Amino acid sequence: MRILSTIALFAVTATLSAQAIQVNKDNRTIAITATDTAFAMADQAVVQIGYQDYGTDEQSAYAAGSQRSNAIIAALDKAHIPKDDVESEDQQLQPLSEYDIKNLKAEQKNYRFRITQSWSVKTSPEEAARILDLAVKAGANSSGSIGWQMKDTSQLEASAAEKAIAHAQRIAAQMAHGLNIHLGPLVYASNQIQEVVRTVPMMMSAMGRSMKVSEPLAIRSRKVSQSATVYAVFAIE
Repeated sequence: MRILSTIALFAVTATLSAQAIQVNKDNRTIAITATDTAFAMADQAVVQIGYQDYGTDEQSAYAAGSQRSNAIIAALDKAHIPKDDVESEDQQLQPLSEYDIKNLKAEQKNYRFRITQSWSVKTSPEEAARILDLAVKAGANSSGSIGWQMKDTSQLEASAAEKAIAHAQRIAAQMAHGLNIHLGPLVYASNQIQEVVRTVPMMMSAMGRSMKVSEPLAIRSRKVSQSATVYAVFAIE
């Protein structure tokens, strides 16, 4: 039976499990590239917390930042957040530009330096709101972004690859049906995993230390996705 040239009939050799697979006119194949995605509810949250403060000179800005920094970490320690789950991200002490000074509030016009610091805190989705609340009430006035992820991505990766192979098989079966031939078994497959981490961008503006006592924000876990692209070769019987 003649097969149209648009179908992938290759005179190449593919290798699977150390066994050479001859792809030629005697062992005809259909090759498909397909992508699919698997979803699951995130079981880990990465909460971004931080602050920004000002001073009329370097020393006063640093002192203000030191006070906020230690108050935030003390609040997390008091709440028994494991130290290994809190990682420093960035810290900077720098002079304000003319543009920055121009846009300061009237009561801040004497400020000439800004200090910023940020951390990421790994926790369960159920604890994300509480940790954010603790940090903000301790002075973390530039916080809120949350990354949602899986502690172990292997199961989601396997699910994405399985769906992609099934997708490739459906396409190959449709091609075979259109050509009035019978699709045989899968003889080779390779895949490329690409993870998509969903974040919730939300940055709280700088606030003074005196803020009304309130309940933690209502935050719920989100789905994360894992995509896989497979290259699959099926025999033609």
